[in-house]
Amino acid sequence: MRKRLLATGAILAASALLLAGCSGGSSSSDSSSDAVNTNPDGKGQTLTLWDYEDDTSAMGIAWNAAIKEFETETGATVNFEAKSFEGIRSTASQVLNSDAAPDILEYNKGNATAGLLASQGLLSNLDAAVSAYGWDKKLAPSLQTTAKYDDKGVMGSGSYYGIPNYGEFVDVYYNKDMFAKYNIAVPTTFDEFEAALATFKANGITPLAESAAEYPLGQLFYQLALTNATRQWVTDYQTYTGTVDFHDADFTFAANTIKDWVDKGYISSDVTGQKAEDAGTAFEAGTNPIFYSGSWWYGRFVKEITNFQWSSFLYPATMAPGSSGNLWVVPENSKNKDLAYKFIDITMSAPIQALIGNNGGIPVAANSADITDPKSKELIDNFNTLTARDGLAFYPDWPTPTFYDQLNAGLQELVNGSKSPDDFLTEIGGEYQDGVDTITKG
Repeated sequence: MRKRLLATGAILAASALLLAGCSGGSSSSDSSSDAVNTNPDGKGQTLTLWDYEDDTSAMGIAWNAAIKEFETETGATVNFEAKSFEGIRSTASQVLNSDAAPDILEYNKGNATAGLLASQGLLSNLDAAVSAYGWDKKLAPSLQTTAKYDDKGVMGSGSYYGIPNYGEFVDVYYNKDMFAKYNIAVPTTFDEFEAALATFKANGITPLAESAAEYPLGQLFYQLALTNATRQWVTDYQTYTGTVDFHDADFTFAANTIKDWVDKGYISSDVTGQKAEDAGTAFEAGTNPIFYSGSWWYGRFVKEITNFQWSSFLYPATMAPGSSGNLWVVPENSKNKDLAYKFIDITMSAPIQALIGNNGGIPVAANSADITDPKSKELIDNFNTLTARDGLAFYPDWPTPTFYDQLNAGLQELVNGSKSPDDFLTEIGGEYQDGVDTITKG
């Protein structure tokens, strides 16, 4: 049976649909061994599992079903603990280096998160499990980028330290009723997008639901920088392969645009104290007609928005923030590694993948015919359009362990006017480079 110990739920928290498959393996729980037991006997054992998905989200629904299937197949009991994204992010290094570490947990992907823990020796090397279960055959190359890390914790090469079972990306949620009321068409260019914002403001409506205390405004800033950026620009920024100039045309355009949109009232100056939940619920309430945020909100909006019609569209650029979803990682201190691997494999199975896809998520190993929900197909089509043009640009805070907080703090100063766009870029550029130097130069 499933035991819930702490309910703090947080929402946060790629590839086109692939055919599901399975494979077999052998026996030991030592992650350094080539032997992995793919049929572990869990009778009398407990698997401690942490995640930060809301029970009503696509992943929450699917993983609840996976827990039941896991307990049936293995005879083990799952000791489930719901955590918050911020709680896990801020304490992971200390907790995973202690006897309080769970056996498996959901964790954010990227250099600053999973990569950092991998470089610190806190996560199990999953190469043997990947080989035993054949997960590499279910994950497209773009998804494997965020599953692999080298000895410095830089993503894209090295060994597997996490397994994603869904994809995610950031696009534009919009209130269809309000767009129709003011005769606004879905924008296909930046100029059309900005014109839509101006029309709403002219009618007394603040168009953008935003948060500068957490990730939404940072992702919008990054998206604006991506408006005319190249793939090499993204590669240099994310993997330190080239010089990153925070005063280049792309970052300058992004900073100036955020400042301009605040000055024009497209973004409220109050967002400095707003969290992601505040922005999401403002969109749900119909207060703001546009919310630029991640696919992780989609399933929740399907269930909770009942007073207006809504949909989503890709921001008018080739690239957008996005990647694989968060990772299942197995702490090095896990006491039940083979059971943890088995649970991961169940979340990759066709029935669980179909649940993700039919509840507003983006499965990575589902049978296409299993996805029957029209709203879900709409979301997946947007994602497939993005991946078909190599448009996944990862996330702005990934390069260094401290950049998430630094970027949020800098954007708060930009919004409240205490820093000019130029000073803001100088500040975060220096913080970025200090973080990169720490990683690359030790």
